[in-house]
Amino acid sequence: MRVVIVTESFPPDVNGVAHCALQTARHLVDRGHAPVVVAPAPAPGHRLGALAPCPVVHVPSLPLPGYPQVRVALPSRRLAATLVEHNADLVHLASPFVIGVRGMAAAARLGIPAVAVYQTDLAGYARTYMGAGEAAAWRRIRSVHAAADLTLAPSHASLNDLETHGVPRVKLWPRGVDTVRFRPDLRDEALRRALAPNGETIVGYVGRLAPEKHIELLAGACGLDGVRVVVVGDGPSRPALEQALPGAVFLGRRTGDELARIFASLDVFAHTGPFETFCQTVQEAMASGVPVVAPAAGGPLDLVAHGHTGLLVPPRDADAVRDAVAALAADPTLRGTYGAAARAMVEGRTWAAVGDRLIGHYTDVLADRRAVVAA
Repeated sequence: MRVVIVTESFPPDVNGVAHCALQTARHLVDRGHAPVVVAPAPAPGHRLGALAPCPVVHVPSLPLPGYPQVRVALPSRRLAATLVEHNADLVHLASPFVIGVRGMAAAARLGIPAVAVYQTDLAGYARTYMGAGEAAAWRRIRSVHAAADLTLAPSHASLNDLETHGVPRVKLWPRGVDTVRFRPDLRDEALRRALAPNGETIVGYVGRLAPEKHIELLAGACGLDGVRVVVVGDGPSRPALEQALPGAVFLGRRTGDELARIFASLDVFAHTGPFETFCQTVQEAMASGVPVVAPAAGGPLDLVAHGHTGLLVPPRDADAVRDAVAALAADPTLRGTYGAAARAMVEGRTWAAVGDRLIGHYTDVLADRRAVVAA
């Protein structure tokens, strides 16, 4: 199968869309298929390096105003040319919004089936950054995804949102997790002593530091006796968060094996963002044997079994976050029980298993398209 993956983001970017697109390309290669990636060019001086499992075609891009870590693709003939040159059987659109919309249009002109992966809660971002515009965001989501042969939603909450707002032909496709890289036995006592020299319970957040993540909700946890909050990641909110979270340790961006060691060395993982369509970092914490505190909204509803692998709290409720962290900090036995259950729950959610489900969706789309042509 010859697949062109058109993605709004790709490594060296560090985010859920980029990571999922990379894992998809890797799995297609592993299964003997022939993918090509089309993505916005990274910032000058940033290179993908040896990570790419297949050819990557970069189109010109510019930094998003006010958020330079995000690159936005400019119009380019390279996208349509790649579909033709690769003789694509199918186009995979990863979180289509800018370059993905152009990819959808090119696929339609060329008569190539398209699968669109819904991954970013644009309506939630509109509320966060503009205080309005949610209806307009849904109109755009609906218009983009309605043109696809199939839309894949990462969680039941996302699937329900898409169907409620009139998006047709939606199926569930969750995300995988690297259970070899993220595992409990990487717990590092020397690292723990460096982060919490007085033996504090370590509560970690991992992800982008941006307004929609509402990381300021961890302020109450910072005030708990015997608790040390550790923040991993970078983004435009970092200066404000360093003021809002007194005593927290900010480690900046960490990746790969170093990130896995940090995950395994936490006592509690706390995620605060209410707009997650999936929330990959929750899965990585669970694979690391760490109990999770997360909002009862979006993707975490599929991932966290309340009272079994962690605690779900009302979204954007700072007191509830603090109380959940306090309950776990006070009970090491409960943390161990939740952490072991979390690891057991995700052990079958490998990228290979999830990737095979994706190939199954591709196969169904191609069969449906052939049936239409034959009719």
